[in-house]
Amino acid sequence: MSRLVLASTSRYRRELLQRLALPFEVERPDTDETPLPGENPLALARRLALAKARAVAAAHPEAWVIGSDQVAERDGQAIGKPGDADTAIAQLLAASGREQRFHTAFCLFRQSDGALVAGEDLTVVRFRDLDADEVARYVAAEQPLDCAGSFKCEGLGISLFTAIETRDPTALVGLPLIALAASLRLAGFRLP
Repeated sequence: MSRLVLASTSRYRRELLQRLALPFEVERPDTDETPLPGENPLALARRLALAKARAVAAAHPEAWVIGSDQVAERDGQAIGKPGDADTAIAQLLAASGREQRFHTAFCLFRQSDGALVAGEDLTVVRFRDLDADEVARYVAAEQPLDCAGSFKCEGLGISLFTAIETRDPTALVGLPLIALAASLRLAGFRLP
Protein backbone atom coordinates (compact mmCIF):
# COMPACT_ATOMS: atom_id res chain seq x y z
CA MET A 1 0.00 0.00 0.00
CA SER A 2 1.20 3.54 -0.74
CA ARG A 3 2.31 5.77 2.10
CA LEU A 4 -0.14 8.45 3.15
CA VAL A 5 0.96 11.70 4.80
CA LEU A 6 -1.31 14.36 6.25
CA ALA A 7 0.25 17.79 5.67
CA SER A 8 -1.21 19.33 8.79
CA THR A 9 -0.69 19.46 12.51
CA SER A 10 -4.37 20.22 13.11
CA ARG A 11 -5.68 17.81 15.70
CA TYR A 12 -9.13 18.20 14.13
CA ARG A 13 -7.92 16.98 10.73
CA ARG A 14 -5.89 14.18 12.31
CA GLU A 15 -8.92 12.94 14.27
CA LEU A 16 -11.11 13.08 11.16
CA LEU A 17 -8.60 11.18 9.00
CA GLN A 18 -8.34 8.48 11.67
CA ARG A 19 -12.00 7.64 10.96
CA LEU A 20 -10.96 6.14 7.61
CA ALA A 21 -8.80 3.53 9.38
CA LEU A 22 -5.84 3.98 7.03
CA PRO A 23 -2.30 4.20 8.36
CA PHE A 24 -0.91 7.70 7.87
CA GLU A 25 1.87 9.96 9.04
CA VAL A 26 1.58 13.60 10.01
CA GLU A 27 3.99 16.35 9.03
CA ARG A 28 3.82 20.10 9.50
CA PRO A 29 3.79 21.98 6.20
CA ASP A 30 5.96 25.07 6.04
CA THR A 31 3.47 27.28 4.23
CA ASP A 32 2.84 31.01 4.28
CA GLU A 33 -0.92 31.38 4.73
CA THR A 34 -1.09 35.08 3.92
CA PRO A 35 -3.84 35.81 1.37
CA LEU A 36 -2.73 37.25 -1.96
CA PRO A 37 -4.05 40.70 -2.93
CA GLY A 38 -7.60 40.35 -4.23
CA GLU A 39 -7.71 36.59 -3.55
CA ASN A 40 -11.22 35.39 -2.75
CA PRO A 41 -11.83 32.94 0.13
CA LEU A 42 -12.37 29.87 -2.09
CA ALA A 43 -9.25 30.56 -4.15
CA LEU A 44 -7.28 31.03 -0.93
CA ALA A 45 -8.49 27.69 0.48
CA ARG A 46 -7.63 25.89 -2.78
CA ARG A 47 -4.19 27.50 -3.07
CA LEU A 48 -3.26 26.74 0.54
CA ALA A 49 -4.44 23.11 0.36
CA LEU A 50 -2.17 22.52 -2.63
CA ALA A 51 0.73 24.53 -1.18
CA LYS A 52 0.62 22.48 2.04
CA ALA A 53 0.58 19.19 0.12
CA ARG A 54 3.46 20.27 -2.12
CA ALA A 55 5.53 21.51 0.82
CA VAL A 56 5.37 18.11 2.53
CA ALA A 57 5.55 16.06 -0.68
CA ALA A 58 8.97 17.55 -1.42
CA ALA A 59 10.37 15.38 1.39
CA HIS A 60 8.19 12.35 0.52
CA PRO A 61 7.97 12.24 -3.30
CA GLU A 62 6.57 8.66 -3.50
CA ALA A 63 3.90 9.20 -0.84
CA TRP A 64 0.39 10.47 -1.33
CA VAL A 65 0.12 13.71 0.64
CA ILE A 66 -3.13 15.27 1.82
CA GLY A 67 -3.26 19.04 2.03
CA SER A 68 -6.31 20.85 3.31
CA ASP A 69 -7.36 24.34 4.26
CA GLN A 70 -10.54 26.02 5.40
CA VAL A 71 -11.46 29.67 4.98
CA ALA A 72 -14.49 31.21 6.63
CA GLU A 73 -16.25 33.97 4.69
CA ARG A 74 -18.80 36.60 5.57
CA ASP A 75 -19.90 39.19 3.02
CA GLY A 76 -17.14 38.08 0.65
CA GLN A 77 -14.37 38.66 3.18
CA ALA A 78 -12.19 35.96 4.72
CA ILE A 79 -12.48 35.55 8.47
CA GLY A 80 -9.41 34.13 10.17
CA LYS A 81 -8.90 32.14 13.32
CA PRO A 82 -9.43 34.46 16.28
CA GLY A 83 -6.33 33.64 18.32
CA ASP A 84 -7.70 35.30 21.47
CA ALA A 85 -10.99 35.52 23.36
CA ASP A 86 -11.75 39.16 22.52
CA THR A 87 -11.43 38.49 18.79
CA ALA A 88 -13.55 35.33 19.08
CA ILE A 89 -16.29 37.26 20.86
CA ALA A 90 -16.18 40.02 18.23
CA GLN A 91 -16.37 37.49 15.38
CA LEU A 92 -19.36 35.72 16.89
CA LEU A 93 -21.22 38.95 17.65
CA ALA A 94 -20.62 40.07 14.04
CA ALA A 95 -22.12 36.74 12.88
CA SER A 96 -25.24 37.09 15.02
CA GLY A 97 -28.40 36.56 12.95
CA ARG A 98 -26.33 36.19 9.79
CA GLU A 99 -24.96 33.60 7.40
CA GLN A 100 -21.33 32.55 7.16
CA ARG A 101 -19.77 30.35 4.46
CA PHE A 102 -16.94 27.90 4.99
CA HIS A 103 -14.80 26.83 2.04
CA THR A 104 -12.91 23.63 2.84
CA ALA A 105 -10.49 22.58 0.11
CA PHE A 106 -8.31 19.49 -0.02
CA CYS A 107 -5.92 17.84 -2.40
CA LEU A 108 -4.24 14.48 -2.64
CA PHE A 109 -0.85 14.90 -4.29
CA ARG A 110 2.06 12.63 -5.23
CA GLN A 111 5.17 14.48 -6.30
CA SER A 112 6.94 11.62 -8.10
CA ASP A 113 4.48 11.68 -11.01
CA GLY A 114 2.57 14.91 -10.34
CA ALA A 115 -0.66 13.00 -9.67
CA LEU A 116 -3.26 15.28 -8.14
CA VAL A 117 -6.88 14.90 -7.08
CA ALA A 118 -8.51 17.95 -5.55
CA GLY A 119 -11.90 18.95 -4.25
CA GLU A 120 -13.75 21.27 -1.95
CA ASP A 121 -16.87 21.60 0.10
CA LEU A 122 -19.04 24.62 0.82
CA THR A 123 -20.82 24.70 4.15
CA VAL A 124 -23.25 27.49 5.02
CA VAL A 125 -23.84 28.20 8.70
CA ARG A 126 -26.78 30.32 9.82
CA PHE A 127 -26.36 31.89 13.24
CA ARG A 128 -29.28 32.62 15.47
CA ASP A 129 -29.49 36.04 17.15
CA LEU A 130 -26.80 36.04 19.81
CA ASP A 131 -26.30 38.33 22.79
CA ALA A 132 -23.01 39.40 24.31
CA ASP A 133 -23.43 37.39 27.53
CA GLU A 134 -24.07 34.06 25.82
CA VAL A 135 -21.22 34.62 23.38
CA ALA A 136 -18.82 35.39 26.23
CA ARG A 137 -20.01 32.27 28.11
CA TYR A 138 -19.56 30.16 24.99
CA VAL A 139 -16.03 31.42 24.29
CA ALA A 140 -15.02 30.91 27.93
CA ALA A 141 -16.46 27.38 27.98
CA GLU A 142 -15.10 26.05 24.68
CA GLN A 143 -12.08 28.28 23.90
CA PRO A 144 -12.51 28.11 20.08
CA LEU A 145 -9.43 30.28 19.54
CA ASP A 146 -7.88 28.03 16.88
CA CYS A 147 -11.08 27.62 14.84
CA ALA A 148 -12.12 29.56 11.75
CA GLY A 149 -15.28 31.42 12.65
CA SER A 150 -14.67 31.11 16.41
CA PHE A 151 -16.75 28.02 17.12
CA LYS A 152 -16.63 24.22 17.27
CA CYS A 153 -19.69 22.74 15.59
CA GLU A 154 -18.80 19.32 16.99
CA GLY A 155 -19.14 20.73 20.50
CA LEU A 156 -21.14 23.41 22.29
CA GLY A 157 -20.92 25.67 19.23
CA ILE A 158 -23.84 23.82 17.70
CA SER A 159 -26.09 25.78 20.09
CA LEU A 160 -25.24 29.02 18.24
CA PHE A 161 -26.96 28.09 14.95
CA THR A 162 -30.36 27.88 13.35
CA ALA A 163 -29.07 25.71 10.50
CA ILE A 164 -26.03 24.16 8.82
CA GLU A 165 -26.22 23.34 5.12
CA THR A 166 -23.56 21.00 3.74
CA ARG A 167 -23.02 17.87 1.67
CA ASP A 168 -20.48 16.61 4.19
CA PRO A 169 -20.71 17.32 7.93
CA THR A 170 -17.00 16.58 8.42
CA ALA A 171 -16.04 19.47 6.12
CA LEU A 172 -16.98 22.08 8.71
CA VAL A 173 -14.63 20.42 11.19
CA GLY A 174 -11.80 20.76 8.67
CA LEU A 175 -11.57 17.82 6.24
CA PRO A 176 -14.38 16.70 3.88
CA LEU A 177 -14.12 12.94 4.34
CA ILE A 178 -16.77 11.97 1.79
CA ALA A 179 -14.89 13.60 -1.10
CA LEU A 180 -11.50 12.67 0.35
CA ALA A 181 -12.50 8.99 0.62
CA ALA A 182 -13.52 9.02 -3.05
CA SER A 183 -10.16 10.57 -3.96
CA LEU A 184 -8.27 8.01 -1.91
CA ARG A 185 -10.09 5.19 -3.71
CA LEU A 186 -9.07 6.77 -7.04
CA ALA A 187 -5.48 6.76 -5.79
CA GLY A 188 -5.67 3.01 -5.05
CA PHE A 189 -6.43 2.98 -1.33
CA ARG A 190 -8.99 0.40 -0.22
CA LEU A 191 -11.92 1.86 1.69
CA PRO A 192 -13.55 0.62 3.80
